Amino acid sequence: MTVKELVGSYSVQGSNQEETGHISYHGILTLSLDENNRIIAQWILGDHEQNGTGFYKDEILVINFNYEGDDHRIYKGIAVYRCIGKDVLDGFWSEKHGDPLYLGSEYCVRINTTEFLN
Repeated sequence: MTVKELVGSYSVQGSNQEETGHISYHGILTLSLDENNRIIAQWILGDHEQNGTGFYKDEILVINFNYEGDDHRIYKGIAVYRCIGKDVLDGFWSEKHGDPLYLGSEYCVRINTTEFLN
């Protein structure tokens, strides 16, 4: 698989960096490429937006992300995904101010944009 095959939008479900591990959010992850074939990522999780940049090698996608919290502070972290074919990303993440005892998780499935409802 090539980095160009990752480009697109994915439906996301994930759990936060806490003990429960329960699904705590849903949203959309959009991946695109810059001029150097590096990943540009944007998550829309409800009314919350996160952005990141990353790279891909040997079926592994790594994205450094950041977002502005409700307290107007900038939070930073890293997400790592195993690419299961070209349509599924299975990953985990951690951010600097999260609980260091736990990792968050995300499972992403490609949204087929050629199928529209009329």
